[in-house]
Amino acid sequence: MVQQLTAGLTAKVQLTVSDADTAQALGSGDVPVLGTPRVVALAEAATVAATARVLESGQTTVGVRVELDHRSATPVGRSVVAEALLTKVDGRRLTFEVTVRDGDTVAAEGRVERVLVDRHRFVEKATGS
Repeated sequence: MVQQLTAGLTAKVQLTVSDADTAQALGSGDVPVLGTPRVVALAEAATVAATARVLESGQTTVGVRVELDHRSATPVGRSVVAEALLTKVDGRRLTFEVTVRDGDTVAAEGRVERVLVDRHRFVEKATGS
Protein backbone atom coordinates (compact mmCIF):
# COMPACT_ATOMS: atom_id res chain seq x y z
CA MET A 1 0.00 0.00 0.00
CA VAL A 2 1.35 3.43 -0.97
CA GLN A 3 1.44 5.98 1.83
CA GLN A 4 0.27 9.56 1.40
CA LEU A 5 2.88 12.05 0.19
CA THR A 6 2.69 14.50 3.10
CA ALA A 7 4.93 16.81 5.07
CA GLY A 8 6.93 15.09 7.76
CA LEU A 9 8.64 12.43 5.65
CA THR A 10 12.36 12.15 6.44
CA ALA A 11 15.43 10.26 5.34
CA LYS A 12 19.14 10.23 6.06
CA VAL A 13 22.03 9.26 3.81
CA GLN A 14 25.65 8.91 4.82
CA LEU A 15 28.92 9.44 2.97
CA THR A 16 32.49 8.79 3.98
CA VAL A 17 34.45 11.47 2.17
CA SER A 18 36.93 10.09 -0.36
CA ASP A 19 39.43 11.78 -2.66
CA ALA A 20 36.79 11.62 -5.43
CA ASP A 21 34.44 13.79 -3.32
CA THR A 22 36.86 16.70 -2.87
CA ALA A 23 36.69 20.16 -4.36
CA GLN A 24 39.95 19.36 -6.18
CA ALA A 25 38.49 16.25 -7.83
CA LEU A 26 35.19 17.93 -8.70
CA GLY A 27 36.76 21.06 -10.15
CA SER A 28 34.98 23.34 -7.70
CA GLY A 29 38.12 24.47 -5.89
CA ASP A 30 41.68 23.51 -5.18
CA VAL A 31 41.47 22.16 -1.64
CA PRO A 32 41.29 18.49 -0.58
CA VAL A 33 38.01 18.73 1.39
CA LEU A 34 34.42 17.75 0.65
CA GLY A 35 33.36 19.77 -2.39
CA THR A 36 30.16 21.78 -2.47
CA PRO A 37 28.83 19.95 -5.58
CA ARG A 38 29.10 16.67 -3.67
CA VAL A 39 27.31 18.22 -0.67
CA VAL A 40 24.47 19.29 -2.98
CA ALA A 41 24.27 15.79 -4.48
CA LEU A 42 24.19 14.25 -1.00
CA ALA A 43 21.42 16.60 0.11
CA GLU A 44 19.41 15.74 -3.00
CA ALA A 45 19.96 12.03 -2.39
CA ALA A 46 18.39 12.44 1.05
CA THR A 47 15.33 14.14 -0.50
CA VAL A 48 14.96 11.33 -3.03
CA ALA A 49 15.19 8.74 -0.24
CA ALA A 50 12.55 10.58 1.82
CA THR A 51 9.87 10.06 -0.83
CA ALA A 52 11.03 6.86 -2.56
CA ARG A 53 9.00 4.49 -0.41
CA VAL A 54 5.73 6.39 -0.88
CA LEU A 55 5.72 7.16 -4.59
CA GLU A 56 3.46 5.16 -6.86
CA SER A 57 4.94 3.00 -9.59
CA GLY A 58 6.10 5.18 -12.47
CA GLN A 59 6.43 8.32 -10.37
CA THR A 60 9.66 10.08 -9.48
CA THR A 61 10.77 13.52 -8.39
CA VAL A 62 13.17 15.89 -10.11
CA GLY A 63 15.15 18.68 -8.53
CA VAL A 64 14.22 22.23 -9.53
CA ARG A 65 15.85 24.44 -6.89
CA VAL A 66 18.63 24.18 -4.32
CA GLU A 67 19.58 26.78 -1.72
CA LEU A 68 22.49 25.59 0.40
CA ASP A 69 24.92 27.21 2.81
CA HIS A 70 28.13 25.16 2.95
CA ARG A 71 29.35 26.20 6.40
CA SER A 72 32.38 24.08 7.25
CA ALA A 73 35.09 22.01 5.61
CA THR A 74 35.06 18.22 5.93
CA PRO A 75 38.36 16.40 5.28
CA VAL A 76 38.82 13.10 3.47
CA GLY A 77 38.04 10.12 5.70
CA ARG A 78 35.31 11.80 7.76
CA SER A 79 31.68 10.72 7.52
CA VAL A 80 28.86 13.16 6.89
CA VAL A 81 25.14 12.53 7.21
CA ALA A 82 22.56 14.39 5.16
CA GLU A 83 19.02 14.53 6.53
CA ALA A 84 16.02 15.73 4.56
CA LEU A 85 12.64 16.69 6.01
CA LEU A 86 9.68 17.22 3.68
CA THR A 87 8.19 20.44 5.01
CA LYS A 88 5.67 21.40 2.34
CA VAL A 89 3.61 19.73 -0.38
CA ASP A 90 2.04 22.19 -2.82
CA GLY A 91 0.43 20.14 -5.58
CA ARG A 92 3.35 18.43 -7.32
CA ARG A 93 5.97 20.77 -5.76
CA LEU A 94 7.80 19.41 -2.71
CA THR A 95 9.93 21.51 -0.37
CA PHE A 96 12.56 19.95 1.88
CA GLU A 97 14.74 21.35 4.63
CA VAL A 98 18.15 19.67 4.50
CA THR A 99 21.00 19.48 6.98
CA VAL A 100 24.41 17.89 6.44
CA ARG A 101 26.32 17.08 9.62
CA ASP A 102 29.93 16.17 10.24
CA GLY A 103 29.52 14.71 13.72
CA ASP A 104 28.02 17.47 15.85
CA THR A 105 28.99 20.18 13.35
CA VAL A 106 26.48 21.45 10.81
CA ALA A 107 28.54 21.32 7.62
CA ALA A 108 25.72 22.56 5.39
CA GLU A 109 22.04 23.41 5.52
CA GLY A 110 19.38 24.73 3.26
CA ARG A 111 16.38 23.94 1.15
CA VAL A 112 15.71 21.69 -1.84
CA GLU A 113 12.62 21.83 -4.05
CA ARG A 114 11.57 18.90 -6.19
CA VAL A 115 8.61 18.28 -8.49
CA LEU A 116 6.66 15.05 -8.74
CA VAL A 117 6.59 13.74 -12.33
CA ASP A 118 5.68 10.69 -14.38
CA ARG A 119 9.09 9.10 -15.02
CA HIS A 120 8.32 7.81 -18.51
CA ARG A 121 6.81 11.07 -19.78
CA PHE A 122 9.62 13.12 -18.24
CA VAL A 123 12.35 11.05 -19.91
CA GLU A 124 10.43 10.97 -23.18
CA LYS A 125 10.13 14.76 -23.21
CA ALA A 126 13.77 15.28 -22.19
CA THR A 127 15.14 12.98 -24.89
CA GLY A 128 12.68 13.95 -27.59
CA SER A 129 11.65 10.33 -28.10
